[in-house]
Amino acid sequence: MGKDNIYETPLKMKTEIVKTGFRGKIKINNPRNNMTLKVFILIMFVMSIMSISQLNIEWYKLIARFPLLGGIFVQLLKFNFGNFSLVLDGFAESVEITILSIVYSVFAGLIMAIFMAKNITPSKTLAVLLTAINSFIRAVPIVVWVLLLLTCLGLGPAPGVLGLSFHASAFFAKAFSESFEEVPEDSIEAIKATGATSIQIFFSAILPAAFTSLIAWISMRFEINFGESSILGMVGAGGIGYSIYSSISSYNYGRAGISILLVFAFAYAIEIIFTTIKYKLKVN
Repeated sequence: MGKDNIYETPLKMKTEIVKTGFRGKIKINNPRNNMTLKVFILIMFVMSIMSISQLNIEWYKLIARFPLLGGIFVQLLKFNFGNFSLVLDGFAESVEITILSIVYSVFAGLIMAIFMAKNITPSKTLAVLLTAINSFIRAVPIVVWVLLLLTCLGLGPAPGVLGLSFHASAFFAKAFSESFEEVPEDSIEAIKATGATSIQIFFSAILPAAFTSLIAWISMRFEINFGESSILGMVGAGGIGYSIYSSISSYNYGRAGISILLVFAFAYAIEIIFTTIKYKLKVN
């Protein structure tokens, strides 16, 4: 019942630290002795060497031409405000695509997550089926979904919105379901004991407990979707990506620099806004 005793092995051995107390012993293994970690690092190292040898990357050319990258960055900083209204139109379109895709995907992902979370799903079979479908959707790159939609809907922002929403819905379904599964079982059982229905349990116990986590997932995906919407403009799906692509293709680095600066400023502002929201939620 007295003070905890801490025994540390000599520095040369660096094996483990054992803390003893009235509840017994807690053994903390040193990561260096974790065989699984060592095997994983070894496998990744071998795979990296194999990948480098198969890709036949000409490193000497890469190193020789690397200084040219500095010159391009200098050119990007020489901002060109010609046709700035077109840049703003593309930027606004990217923001609109991002907002719509997030709204649609959060709604769809939340519904699927309710049926996927092991602790609240009404059907284990349905949970497994939805998990498999969403895994397939996430495995296919966003640009592939957008290109498929482009063949059906033609050029414009619609394929971008639908493609991003489709992929992000699968992301949110997995992320939200994992957040729901992390809610302590005691909280759920306490609400069940009052005779609450499944809907009441979800809105009274699960959703409030997981809400901060959901905001964090939405924040991260918002940044991803905005970045993706900028890239998708290069394949004709609308947004500021087309402005960046056309500017670089015509060596108009000054206008490309303005476009990239707008993308960075918006992404940074979004990070600050969501960080503030998460902080306020934790405080309250």
